[in-house]
Amino acid sequence: MSIPVLTIDGPSGAGKGTVSRLIAKKLGWHYLDSGSIYRSLALALQKAAVDITAVDDIVSIAKAMVLEFECNDELIVKLNGEDITPQLGLESTGSIASQIAALPEVRQVLLKKQQDFKQLPGLVADGRDMGTVVFPDAEYKVFLTASAEKRAARRYKQLKEKEIDANLMQITIEIEARDRRDSERQAAPLAMANDALYIDSSDLTIESVIQEVINLIH
Repeated sequence: MSIPVLTIDGPSGAGKGTVSRLIAKKLGWHYLDSGSIYRSLALALQKAAVDITAVDDIVSIAKAMVLEFECNDELIVKLNGEDITPQLGLESTGSIASQIAALPEVRQVLLKKQQDFKQLPGLVADGRDMGTVVFPDAEYKVFLTASAEKRAARRYKQLKEKEIDANLMQITIEIEARDRRDSERQAAPLAMANDALYIDSSDLTIESVIQEVINLIH
């Protein structure tokens, strides 16, 4: 029996996580946040004081790390049994994750970890290369984006709500830099799959984006 997969790709801050989680909950499917896998590895490297240029050490840590996802109202991520959710959203974590995601050796190790999430009754996978590299044969594909300014404003609001100090201009600069890095990298660059539905969420509500995706599946 084939396992249905919905991939939702797009740049940082486009709303992929929120939309994907809510759709997974609505359908009763499993959920994969690929960004959290890379961010978890970034934290594991920080804990082990490993330099991001030490590729062999990064690969060893990537192979050894044990990740658990608990998807309730919010996503809870555990790394080797420890809840690391609060640290995943830090800009420093995202920056390291984006840099190590450009390493082909690291992507190869984490590819298998991501594909293991494909289980019945179905999977919603969100990331940068879910529909192009990780699940190229996925039945349903979406590319969700928004302007850098809109994405920065959303990120700023999220951080402020969590009482994390943030600077809107700095977030905008970092998002634009990450977009460039993700789009220009050699290994699995951020790109829209040929058979994906394109959605610009700049001026859409979460509910209307979800409805568009549900319409695609039904």
